[in-house]
Amino acid sequence: MIRQSQLSILITREEIEQTVVRLAHEVESDYQGKHPLLVGVLKGSFVFMADLIRHLDMPLELDFIKVCSYCAGQESPGIVRLMQDLGSPVEGRDVLVIEDIVDTGSTISFVLDHLRKGEPGSLKLCALTDKPSRRRVRVSIDYVGLTVPDAFIVGYGLDCDERFRNLPDICVLES
Repeated sequence: MIRQSQLSILITREEIEQTVVRLAHEVESDYQGKHPLLVGVLKGSFVFMADLIRHLDMPLELDFIKVCSYCAGQESPGIVRLMQDLGSPVEGRDVLVIEDIVDTGSTISFVLDHLRKGEPGSLKLCALTDKPSRRRVRVSIDYVGLTVPDAFIVGYGLDCDERFRNLPDICVLES
């Protein structure tokens, strides 16, 4: 069983807030005069997405897609499964995918490929955290919040076996 004492703060809630505000300004600037569909990748992105949209002063719609790659544990087997698809059509829409972390790239690549099949007018990616040291699949991130080291992180929506999502900071899970 993992204990709270096995966590060390990597990114404080203040740093997260500053990053979210910066990303919101970048998104607003690029989507002026548009009405994008923001697609949150469940479950991890929900905290980040909620904070991000509160800083966006523009028309937008929300939807969610749920995929599973880390169905249990800290290692992804590389198999991604669609658990819940969007309720909104993306054809011709400006779609912005909101993700908590881009790690190996397998999960978000699966999501982006899936959405491209719906023929959106544009498709971009906004990720709170990026872990390029673990990348296996090349992914272009249009809006990058923070680059993180090769460590297992939790908090602010990120979990380990459904635990620690509620932490206000992003922490490294010490083994």
